[in-house]
Amino acid sequence: MRLAPIKLQVSAKLSLSISLAAFCAGAGSATGQVATDSNLQSSLTRQAPLPSATPRATVPERAQIDEIFKQTSLGKEADERRLHIEWRQLQNQVVNDPDIVAAKKSAEMARTDLEKRQRLRDYYDLYYGRMAVMARSTEMRSALDRLKIAHLSQITQARVRHETDSELPTPSPTPKKKKDKRARKYEANQR
Repeated sequence: MRLAPIKLQVSAKLSLSISLAAFCAGAGSATGQVATDSNLQSSLTRQAPLPSATPRATVPERAQIDEIFKQTSLGKEADERRLHIEWRQLQNQVVNDPDIVAAKKSAEMARTDLEKRQRLRDYYDLYYGRMAVMARSTEMRSALDRLKIAHLSQITQARVRHETDSELPTPSPTPKKKKDKRARKYEANQR
């Protein structure tokens, strides 16, 4: 009984080796035909693509792409967000300058209200002046001017010192909170 499996293994190996030999012989003769046929080789070289004389489209550099996107408007909210981000970057660069830190401390150490307001004006002029120098766009410079005017208008006393603060806009009064009905009713009952 043991002889039968051994005969099957030998016959399987023999048939496998014969089929492998037949395959290799067929492959060898096919490559031999290609190598000897002169017309076949010359036709292969003629079919190679010739280099084109048309120039390729140039891909813009990353900096050019950034400039293109900076110039195009993506909408009001996106422009405001971009301005805010640029303003914060400028603010972070300028806030720790020794001159600006000294001007802010000087304003905080003022003894009188008039002296503090004058030192705050000097501080805001220096602070926003440095940011305006570092700003890259005219849009950012105009936004910085608006912020500077808003800060300066908060420290004006146009009604008290009209001769020094008359050129700046008068600060708008902060609106008082309206009381709800319950609070008004409660106050009316207390009287």
